[in-house]
Amino acid sequence: LYGKDLTLKYQPQVDLQQNRITGFEALLRWDCPSVGAISPSRFIPVAEETGLIFPLGEWVLETACAQAVAWQKAGMPPLRMAVNISARQFARPDFIDMVERILKETGLDPGCLEIELTESTVMEHIQEAIATLTDLKVRNINLAIDDFGTGFSSLVYLKNFPFDRIKIAQEFVRDISLDPGDKAIIEAIIAMSRTLNLHIIAEGVEKLEQLTFLKAQKCHEVQGYYFGKPAPAAMISKAFATGALT
Repeated sequence: LYGKDLTLKYQPQVDLQQNRITGFEALLRWDCPSVGAISPSRFIPVAEETGLIFPLGEWVLETACAQAVAWQKAGMPPLRMAVNISARQFARPDFIDMVERILKETGLDPGCLEIELTESTVMEHIQEAIATLTDLKVRNINLAIDDFGTGFSSLVYLKNFPFDRIKIAQEFVRDISLDPGDKAIIEAIIAMSRTLNLHIIAEGVEKLEQLTFLKAQKCHEVQGYYFGKPAPAAMISKAFATGALT
């Protein structure tokens, strides 16, 4: 099933100041022969409930890390590879061991890996989360909090987490041009992150007006359809080889 119906696609993350790709997010996709594409919002919760998330999550991490190494060997610069980690994966006692093993087996520099976690994942068991995140950080692995603004995290706790990057949820980016409330939320998140010395990346950028607003707010990075849809690894390799990807 892995690599056939279940595959990884990669979406570029773009630095707005340098105007270049700085990383990719690995996104799991399921294209079922009988019913077509199935949304991750449907199959990930089932995988979580049944425990299939453990082998599936390990396969995703290993495949993404191996792909990052393959791209480097093909001549691409050492870009960051962001991988989403589920709450159940993160809570496993052997999670750190699994990450270390995969990095060793694939040969990926830990500094090229970014682990993404949702607010709810880290807020569920705060002290345990801080300990695990610190273990990852001392190994030079990048850490990002995903979908920021959609959960209920306390800013008091946020400063205690060793995150490198905050990802503004696309729910706020989508209606920037229409909703003053979304604008205000994004402005507040960026200002807070700057105070805490955290990097900011906005998700779901699809339109020029969204990009213009984020640039004006000095958002560090963006990702979304405006710059590229999630694509198979082979397509990204081809784009790099032809000079279409920089």
